[in-house]
Amino acid sequence: MGIIGFLILGLIMGVLAKLILPGKQGGGWIATLVLGVLGALLGGWLGSAIFGVGLEEFWSLQTWLVALVGALVVLGIWGFITNRGHART
Repeated sequence: MGIIGFLILGLIMGVLAKLILPGKQGGGWIATLVLGVLGALLGGWLGSAIFGVGLEEFWSLQTWLVALVGALVVLGIWGFITNRGHART
C-alpha cells in the first residue's frame, strides 16, 4: 500500500477510534487523526509481528482490523496520559 493510502487509512481509523472511545483524550480532532495514523502503523507492525497480517492492501478486511485495533490502543494510551494529571471526583 502506498503512503497516501496508508495516510487515508490512518485518518479513517482515527475517526473510528474516536467514535468507539469517546471522552476527553486531549488534543482535538487533529491530534486524534494523527494518533489514528500512528495507531495504524502500530497495528500493522503488531499484526505482522504476531499474526503475520500487515497493511498490504487497502481494501483488505485484515488491514482495516489491525489498523483499527492499533488506533484504539494508541488513542487509549493517549487518553490515559493526558488525563493522568486531572483529579477524579
